[in-house]
Parts: sequence; C-alpha cells; structure tokens
Amino acid sequence: MIKNYFTVLFLLFSVYFSYGQVVINELDSDTPSIDDKEFVELKSATPNFSLDGYVLVFFNGNAESASTGNKSYLTISLNGLTTDANGLVLIGSNGVSPVPQRIIADNLIQNGADAVAVYLGSATDFPDGTLATTTNLIDALAYDTSDPDATQLMALLGLTIQINEDENGQGATQSIQRKPDGTYEVKAPTPGANNDGSGIAFNGISISVPSLVYTEGESFPITFSTQTAVTSDLTFTNTLTNGSFNAADFTANTNVLIPAGSTTFTTTVQLVDDAIDEGDEVMKIKLGTLPAGYVRMNDNIEVRIIDNDFSVSPWGTPLNPTHGVVASTAPAGYYASLEGKSGAVLKQAVQDIIANPAVVRAHNYGDIITILKTADQNPLNSNEVWLMYKEVSRSKFLFQDTGSGVGRWNREHIYPQSRGGFSNGTSDTPDGINVWVPSDANMLSHGHADAHHLRAEDGPENSSRNNKDYGLTDYNGFAGNAGSWKGDVARAVFYMSVRYNGLNVVNGNPPDSTVGQLGDLATLLQWNVNDPADDFEMNRNNYIYTWQQNRNPFIDYPYLADYIWGSRAGEAFSLSAPDFSNLKVSIYPNPAKSHITIAGLNNPATLELFSISGQKLFSADFSGTSTLQINLASGLYIAKILSEGKTAIRKIVIQ
Repeated sequence: MIKNYFTVLFLLFSVYFSYGQVVINELDSDTPSIDDKEFVELKSATPNFSLDGYVLVFFNGNAESASTGNKSYLTISLNGLTTDANGLVLIGSNGVSPVPQRIIADNLIQNGADAVAVYLGSATDFPDGTLATTTNLIDALAYDTSDPDATQLMALLGLTIQINEDENGQGATQSIQRKPDGTYEVKAPTPGANNDGSGIAFNGISISVPSLVYTEGESFPITFSTQTAVTSDLTFTNTLTNGSFNAADFTANTNVLIPAGSTTFTTTVQLVDDAIDEGDEVMKIKLGTLPAGYVRMNDNIEVRIIDNDFSVSPWGTPLNPTHGVVASTAPAGYYASLEGKSGAVLKQAVQDIIANPAVVRAHNYGDIITILKTADQNPLNSNEVWLMYKEVSRSKFLFQDTGSGVGRWNREHIYPQSRGGFSNGTSDTPDGINVWVPSDANMLSHGHADAHHLRAEDGPENSSRNNKDYGLTDYNGFAGNAGSWKGDVARAVFYMSVRYNGLNVVNGNPPDSTVGQLGDLATLLQWNVNDPADDFEMNRNNYIYTWQQNRNPFIDYPYLADYIWGSRAGEAFSLSAPDFSNLKVSIYPNPAKSHITIAGLNNPATLELFSISGQKLFSADFSGTSTLQINLASGLYIAKILSEGKTAIRKIVIQ
C-alpha cells in the first residue's frame, strides 16, 4: 500500500515536471500574399515528447474591444501530437513546408498585437472569448507587426516583452524565433528545423503533378521525390479519394517504391469516364505514414476533376442574354393590388406584397450556399455557378469556406452588410427549405440572408467591391467589364429598398460608412434600362420564390422602378404598361463591324447607342428595315430602339 502511494507521488511529480518542457519555438503570423503559410512551432526539451494534455490558445490584443479584447479567438488541442527527433512539432496551414503535423485553415492567425500561449488543459477550457490567464500557463509569446504593445494582454499573461515580427522591415517574409537563451530574434522562417541550424536533417518527400485540372477519361502522372537519394528501398502508400471522389472514379497504383540510390517514383492515374452527372470533384493526393527520418514537404494536393456530364439550359448567360424563354411563376393576381396606385401608396403596396408576414419566409445565411448553386447556375453547364461581377463561370464545388478567396466563389451582398445594418444577422449553419421563420418589413436582420440580393461572386472581386456605392465614381466593375450585371444590381437594390424599412436608395454617393443609404439612384435607374431583366434573372426569381415565398417585382416589372423613383414617379402604375423590351425587333449581324441592320419595325423609329457606362455615342432616325453605318471601337454597346411610344433594349458587340 505504501509502495503504491509513493509510486503515485512519483508519477504525479514526473507529470508535473514534464509540463515545463514545452516552449513556443517559432511563430510566423504574417506571411506573403494571402497568409497561407502561417505556423506555430513548439519545442520540447526531450525528443519524441507527447503533447497529450496540452492546448494552444491564441488571444486578441485589442483592448479597446470589450467583447474580444484580451480574450481567446482560436484554441487548438495538442492531443495526439508528439515532437520529432529534434523535439519539434508544427501547427500551421497546409501551405507550410514541411507540412505541419496539425493543419489549420489559411489566414487564421491574427497579425497582432496579439499573443499565443501553451497551457496545460483541453480545448474545452478555452472557448472563444476566454480572458487570458496565467493559470496552468506553460509558455506565452506576445507579438505584433509594427503595432503598439498590447500591455493589458501582456500583464494578464505575465509578459514584459512583445516581439515585432516586422522589426527588420522585411514585412511578411520573416518569423519570430526563440534563441537558446530564451530571447527572440526575427529572421527568415525555419519551420520544422532548429532555429540555429543544428540537429537532425530529415529527407523531405514532395508530390508533383503536371496540372491541377483534368477531365474524366484523361490520365496523368504523379511523381514522388526525395530531397536526397535514399540509402535503402523506401516504401509508403498514398491515397487519392476525397468525399464523393472514390475508388470507382479512377484506377492507379497507390503503393510507392523509391529504390535505393534513387530519388523518384512515378505512377499513372487513369480517370474513369462514366455517364453520371456527379458534378466536378476534387481528388486529394495524400501521403500515408512515412518511415522515420522522412518528412512531408507538401501534402493534400488537390486536383480538380471536371465532370464532362452536365446539362445545358435553354436560356442564355447574362453576358449573352435571352428574353422570353423563362416565364414568371408569379401566381395569378400576385401583383393585382398595384394597379392604379402611385407615389408612396404604390411603394407601400409593393412592400405589402414582398414583406407580407403571413406569407414571406426567412432562411439563414448557411442556406444561401444551397440556394445560389441553383439560382446562379451557369446555363451552359449545370456543374457551375455564374459569377456576377466577373462575368464568368466557376465550378460549384469551389466555394470559399475559409482562407483565401483566390479561384473561389462566395456570397456577395449587393446591398452591403455594413451599409444595411444586418451583418451576421442569421446563422451560418444551413437547415434546409423546410425550416424557416415568418418575416416582415421591420425584420432588418433577415436582409443578411435574403437571396434576392445575394449572388455568387469571385472572392477577390467581392473584396474589391467592398461596401462602395454603385456608379462611375465608386464601384463600376473591373476594367473592361461588359456590364452584364448592372441591371441585376439595380433591381436587387430597388428590391431591398422597398422590402425592408430603414433601407433606402439615394442620389449621389453617401459615405461608405452610411447605414441605411446606398447610391447612386440615378445611375441605378439608368442601369435598369441599359441592362434589362433577362431569362437568367427570371429563372433565379422563380427559384428563390420557392424558398422565400416572395419575388423581386423589379424583375417581373422592370419599369416599376421608374414609377417609384424615376421619370414616372407620381403617375398611376399599370400592370399592362409597356416593358422596356416590348418592341419586336431584331438587329444583325451581331457581332457587327461597320454596319447593322434593324428589322421588324414598320413605323418611324430612333436608334441610340450607348457605352456600358451610359454615355450616348450614336443616334439615328430610320423607318422600316434599315441598314445603318456605324463607326465605333471594338466592345460591347447598348442599343435603345424607340418607336410607337415603346422601347426595346439590345446588346451589340462591335468587332
């Protein structure tokens, strides 16, 4: 009994002593470009040391924020990790080389002034928002990138020094590294290696493929390479499956053998060309367990597999629009209450329809991903979404769920969140079409996930758009864009300005920080005419209606905007008023060079040609089928034809 007692005391003492063996050896919080190479390196006093019972906690040093200042924002359990023969272990992004033993998302570690700490405990001890403490603290590092010291946070962690990762003026190219005496220096990163260059040098293994995109039915090689020739046969395995991409989608040898004296092994993957429309998928090349003495220089290589089985819709993209192919699914009488009304009464009548609490349903932000995959589906390929501002398509599976948005798509709020006052108003966890809550005009938070003003968009372009007003002096799209999105934007803004109390569209450009106002009304009214509602918009209006049980009336009746804000404001609205594209007219050839022919009209008419920005460049009167000479630079133009008090809008490409 006494022997067991002393044994327990000895074990407790040993455990307590071991908890002092782990320190933060290196930190790289700010890395080039998109912060996809962030890492924290820990070091134990003895090699092959288990980190079970430890937890890594990151703290926000912004003392001015009562809700987040000096509190945790990220916690990582270290259970299951063991330091290597040099006593090192890496926690970081997949882009770090050698690859960390525990992977975290890109762009997750804040640049400072902040802190990172190692504690004895578990992740459950540090939920987000936990105040920094020295209780069970093993080691901590306060750091910044040329920011003032986070003195409050430092005091809470018992620190007196904060290290500047940018102290050499090298920006994101250097890291903070611990020296043998316990002080720190800033120099080029050395992940996975002792900071002073000592210790065991591992042989790194790399994966390479000629391309990261292949189509079903194609074959391609995968090469596995070591940094130095192996002294004996090296064998290990790799896997290619990932989610829905499984063994039925390929044939390949997944066993690797690099013979003694060699550095490479190459295998061939044959993709199966089936007749199933599975959508584009991702193959993930992942190394299996490696023998001692080897490390992964890269891993989890994602190869996009294009599914050549897809469907095509009978209507066009916004860049090459069609009209009249998709009919509105609005129920009979849906807009009947608008007939004959004008001014504020008309606007209120529209709101009574689209914000009717007895009918309208609100879903959450997570559901928007599901909605957009159908609402914004590329008419030319059912496996893709159409990116509004960029005017291109992108595979549905390339949604930006974390980290960098380069090459990805995300959810764009046309009426910006900060300008609408509904940031983070709904849950990001999808719960499907059958889970909803009633909504009315005063539920501004529901604007956060109102699909009528959310579109699939390229990540970087979405960031460029930010929360600016629309128009020539604010956001007018990327240089050279064809403007195929401008009418869509106008009608979405008009919808939001009526759907929710407190939101308005105004003339001019109010400051980007203005809540509840978005401009420029005059520009948006012109965009509404120049880029008329097409079949793509009508299809998405119909689909969103199945979820929200309300429609965007400015798609069903584009000229309605003129009766509320524009040239017909104050006039009585009629559901039978002529549409912008009421005239039956054709223009050819299109694309054109030096001339165009206009056919389908018998009465005198006028042709006006506008640039995408709305500048009138050409005007001519004609009668009947006529051929008109034009002299314009190559590009996309808007043609407006006026006859019999009616208007037709067409897009013309000049070569």
